[in-house]
Amino acid sequence: MQQVNKDKALVVFSGGQDSTTCLFWAKQNFKEVCAITFTYGQKHINEVEAAERIAKIANVDWEVMDVSFIAHLGRNSLTDTTLEMDQHQPEGGVPNTFVPGRNLFFLSVAAVYAREHGINHIVTGVGETDFSGYPDCRDAFIKSLNVTLNLAMDEQFVVHTPLMWLDKCQTWALADSLGVLDLVRAETLTCYNGISGDGCGHCPACRLRREGLQQYLSTK
Repeated sequence: MQQVNKDKALVVFSGGQDSTTCLFWAKQNFKEVCAITFTYGQKHINEVEAAERIAKIANVDWEVMDVSFIAHLGRNSLTDTTLEMDQHQPEGGVPNTFVPGRNLFFLSVAAVYAREHGINHIVTGVGETDFSGYPDCRDAFIKSLNVTLNLAMDEQFVVHTPLMWLDKCQTWALADSLGVLDLVRAETLTCYNGISGDGCGHCPACRLRREGLQQYLSTK
């Protein structure tokens, strides 16, 4: 294990709106930033290409890791081509766009990677305000996992969640304050159907993104 560098952060980076905003937030708050992207059998695999492209623009070290076993653990519409995507959150449950264990595995792998590279700051774009009912985006989960990772590896990781209490309008505002609103709008891939920029316009991720952008632009 390398000596811990408290001025360095690892960003869990999908290439979407939220993680890209977090990438540039990290660049503002840490001297050195690197990013890790995961392939997990997602249908919108184009997001990996977007992540690589944005990492080059941001001038950060970037790696991609295959954790495609996640796709075989639970049935969801982001990895199963036979399952029609829920357009709204079902009453009393989570939408089938929820990938069970995704953030649990992502952050666990990221923590091991961080440990081996002497990093104790990990940044992720999850948020509880616009979280679509996903249980692994909640603040309680992140805090609990942070403690577990520290105990599991006898480390002092700090998991940062800059967007935890921001809605999509506020996330766009943050991107603008970081000077990357146009980049986030044009280069990121949030769409569950794999279309960059403003996306397909009708999947749940695109609708949430568009509504937040319209709300933010109306205040300028």
